[in-house]
Amino acid sequence: MNDITARLELRPLRIPESIDAPDAADFREMVRVRNLVYREVAGDDDAAVRPEELLPRYRATPDETRHVWLALWHGRVVGRIGLDIPHEERSDTAYWIIELLREAHGRGIGSAAYRLVEQTARRHGRHALQSYVQHPDQPGERLRAPTGFGDIPLDRAARFLVRHGYSLEQIYRKSVLEIAAAASTVDAHLHRAAAAASGYRVVSWTAPTPVEYVDGYAWLKSRMSTDAPAAALDVDEEVWDAARLARHDAQYVDAGQTLLVTAAQHIDTGELAAFNELMIGADLTLATHQHDTLVAGAHRGHRLGMLVKCAGLVAWREIAPRSPRVVTYNAEENRPMLDINEAIGFRAVSYEGAWQKRLRRTDDADSAGSSATNGS
Repeated sequence: MNDITARLELRPLRIPESIDAPDAADFREMVRVRNLVYREVAGDDDAAVRPEELLPRYRATPDETRHVWLALWHGRVVGRIGLDIPHEERSDTAYWIIELLREAHGRGIGSAAYRLVEQTARRHGRHALQSYVQHPDQPGERLRAPTGFGDIPLDRAARFLVRHGYSLEQIYRKSVLEIAAAASTVDAHLHRAAAAASGYRVVSWTAPTPVEYVDGYAWLKSRMSTDAPAAALDVDEEVWDAARLARHDAQYVDAGQTLLVTAAQHIDTGELAAFNELMIGADLTLATHQHDTLVAGAHRGHRLGMLVKCAGLVAWREIAPRSPRVVTYNAEENRPMLDINEAIGFRAVSYEGAWQKRLRRTDDADSAGSSATNGS
């Protein structure tokens, strides 16, 4: 038995029925370590969640298979490993994370965890592996995205990915808006956008989605997988129906989170033409997170992106008046959305790399019999 095998355990994480269940201790510890890792990377707690908020996202659904392991070093949890297998028809993709506390770096844990990730992906017949990794700015050598938009430092994480055969495909910008400081700017842009969007009205709701908007919202959610810039990444076209949307909404409701959806509705047809999502946890004094925003192709050119973003921010003043800021991510080449964000007052704070590796199918048979590390 080699030294790392003696010290390292990659243990499958059992998903408890409730956060108070007798077998929930590992899940609670996973969340605690997750929050610490994000604080070490970002320097703040904006991404922190409570265990009861995260648990609904780990329950089994028909939409994906989710594998999660704890990384234990000398019996103590120092990180987590995740692998998501989408169930879209003909999907060949898998999405993974390896998140380790800084104290666990340099011990070979990441490479051992990655072997497990790749072996498991192969067992599911997946060959396009993707990971999204934060790269805080630092001096030194940099990598440019092949899209021509943005660069990241060749940091420890980037070197790890390159060493394991990954290519940087796209860069996402993490932006932050200070809500109170931007209020007058938001109001002015909302007024101008509403004037330009004649023929449309703003509708909004908090999850769960009212029945009259289910079909339109589900269709717009499906377009996120096809219409958002994806560079050379393999992206599955997602199919959304009422059942999938109900599962999506339930994750927020069951977590005690608030999801506000602000949409532009075409008055003549009743179609939903654009939407924006804002989310916050039970503590309304923490950061808000802006999730998806999309304007349907047939309805572009009417300032609907600006309309739904600003209308949502105005409504948010009543929902979470003490939330200090909004955090969001956009592809660096998505200039239409970045133009809106910058005009409102969002500022770039860091960048995230979208990395991909395409596995050779000829290696599948060799990997099929490989064993995981220590009980995984």
